[in-house]
Amino acid sequence: MPVAAKPATDLHLRRTSGIPGLDKLMQGGFLEKDVYLVTGATGTGKTLFCSQFLWEGLQKGEKGIFFSLEELPQDVLHDAEVFGWNFKKYIDKGDFIIKYEDPFEITDITTVVKESVKKFGAKRVVFDSTSIFGMVFEDEHELRKRLYQLIKALKETDAVILMTAEILEESKGLSRFGVEEFVVDGVIVLNYLGVGDVSNRSLVIRKMRRTDHSKDSFILKIGKSGLSIEKEKTL
Repeated sequence: MPVAAKPATDLHLRRTSGIPGLDKLMQGGFLEKDVYLVTGATGTGKTLFCSQFLWEGLQKGEKGIFFSLEELPQDVLHDAEVFGWNFKKYIDKGDFIIKYEDPFEITDITTVVKESVKKFGAKRVVFDSTSIFGMVFEDEHELRKRLYQLIKALKETDAVILMTAEILEESKGLSRFGVEEFVVDGVIVLNYLGVGDVSNRSLVIRKMRRTDHSKDSFILKIGKSGLSIEKEKTL
């Protein structure tokens, strides 16, 4: 009789997010070799979320790569310094890379990303962002095919991958192109909350395979040390 597979819920199979209060909402962290989508409207904290995830890995001795199709490397470094994250130190040590790819010069981003991750031995990877694909591939079928190929290729690496996607204002979808959320292993949605004159951000885990995750929405705070989850749920 075949032995049943052990559920992938052990902490050693997961990588912590680095965001206080989040890991307990998803059984300890992100599963290795999985791809997650961090999505939300402009200014909800997607890039900050991903940078904090990479910084957490560096503190644990895990190499990381930040692939950017939007921000230049110096901008990523400067934004991180606000929270006391000195990525430059880890670049000099050979543990971290920021790779900027001009979206208008992309020929085969899938191969570039996959080979870079494997050659560098990265355990944590961020791809920011899939929304730029719309500027490069005007044909919708080609765009969706390229996104699908990229995500499938990333799932073949040993890293935990976070990808960002922008949701247009008033949109009911989870990404601009409506394909990423169906291929990735998990989806984390960041939103703005407006109550009277008070505005806050919120976070909800919409999908996470092989994980008994929280289904509630939580307040997401930005402080001197980065993002953190409030104990209180949103209404």
